[in-house]
Amino acid sequence: MIFFPPKSFLGIDIGSSSIKVVELSRAGKKIKLENYLEVEPTEKKPFLTYKETKAVLSSREISQTLRFSLEESKIKTKKAIFTLPDYSTLFTWFDLPPMGKEEIPEAVKYQARQHIPFPLAEVTLDWQIIEAPEKERKIKILLVVIPNEVVNQYSTIATLSQLQPQALEAEVFAFAKSSAREKNKTVVLIDIGARSTTCSIIDNGVLKRSYSFDISGEELTELISKSLNIDYDEAEELKKSYGLAKNLKEILHSLINIILQEIKKVLENFYHSEAKPVQKVILGGGGALLPGLKEYFQEELKKEVQIANPFSNLLYPPGLEKTLKEIGPSYAIAVGAALRGFE
Repeated sequence: MIFFPPKSFLGIDIGSSSIKVVELSRAGKKIKLENYLEVEPTEKKPFLTYKETKAVLSSREISQTLRFSLEESKIKTKKAIFTLPDYSTLFTWFDLPPMGKEEIPEAVKYQARQHIPFPLAEVTLDWQIIEAPEKERKIKILLVVIPNEVVNQYSTIATLSQLQPQALEAEVFAFAKSSAREKNKTVVLIDIGARSTTCSIIDNGVLKRSYSFDISGEELTELISKSLNIDYDEAEELKKSYGLAKNLKEILHSLINIILQEIKKVLENFYHSEAKPVQKVILGGGGALLPGLKEYFQEELKKEVQIANPFSNLLYPPGLEKTLKEIGPSYAIAVGAALRGFE
């Protein structure tokens, strides 16, 4: 009898204040959760900083912390899929005239020059057909553009961490893989992270819109800190404990409503251009855990709102169910990245 050991992959989501790692393996027809961990900087320095609107990764600090944490957790898997922050990735959509499949790659490259503000030599391109071509009909293309500078930073991190990079996955695709599993529905994914919020529309499994704006979980905490004249850590604890309870709702109301207005704009634009409504809202990122947010969004958007639960389709010990449900939104991107390995 020939025995093939199960494949396993790491999904690695590098954020400004922490790194999320998920290890998944194949168990028959199912995928099994082997391990998960959150890594924070050893010093009070963020893993990710900004210089002139560019995101800069602290490659050496990230690699050292990641290597040590993987060794401490006894994680031996080396094959890893890293996620790219939404602000490091450019998405653009365009139509091509009817043509044969063999002509499409060259046509995409030609059109890319018209749609992206960088020389092609400075970027890595990925693309997919988002509407199957029919005879005499235009071909709709989604183009993903990643600066080579960003790709090189992740390659350096993988090398220094002694990992084998299998792919770089845009955060929105990872989020969709783990949390938007109903392929016949139109859903909007709201990723409320520490530094930004991203609103993306997935229609029948295809990304149709993706828009990021600067309101974030950190800003909500800072607003509480300034309003109540307390330090940041205390404000963060209050936010996690009480969320949109009466007193804090009055403080957070202005920023939460800005997020809502941005979401409504994206939904309205999609409806006007595609003539179809979004059926469901899925909240992810650490900000999704704000108590009362799901109910407030449901009331304001008049749509079904769910909090992402990326672990729900995985095998794991029953005793972990409550914990995994609580941390799920924060791990939606890391889980989706690891799932990419099994495609």
